Amino acid sequence: MVSARRSFQGSLPIAAMPRLCGVLAESAGLAQYELDFGRDEYGTAYVDVRVQAPLWLVCQRTLEPFVMPVTVDSRLGLIRSEREESALPAGCEPLLVAEDDKLGLIDVIEDELLLALPLVPVNPDSELPEEVTRPPAEDVPAQVRSDNPFAVLRELKKN
Repeated sequence: MVSARRSFQGSLPIAAMPRLCGVLAESAGLAQYELDFGRDEYGTAYVDVRVQAPLWLVCQRTLEPFVMPVTVDSRLGLIRSEREESALPAGCEPLLVAEDDKLGLIDVIEDELLLALPLVPVNPDSELPEEVTRPPAEDVPAQVRSDNPFAVLRELKKN
């Protein structure tokens, strides 16, 4: 595929990616993908991965499901051993290829979508529930200032 500079494009059901479905609120929708194989000016084999997918996540602010559009655009350098990783150009992530030179394209797409997920998904349109929000600062009575916590240490040092 690299020598022939092959390109693939299409759509893939999100439900066909079990590891991704394990972290989603719902497995509905299609991932649109484009994969372009080739070699760069240094002779490094690569695959350009572009994926767009609407993913159902659970907002960690409201605990409600929401759709987050995820876009992936990355270049993966195809390597056969971990020693080859240091030779990859900047901006090229390593992708270890099996000895039989076979590459599961669905696995590559799924891996890239998993890496694109936020650590803590938050719906940008969400607001904190009213019972969680604090009253404005002027409504909070001023607290009496406590003694300096180091005063006790000062007294101990004198003894």
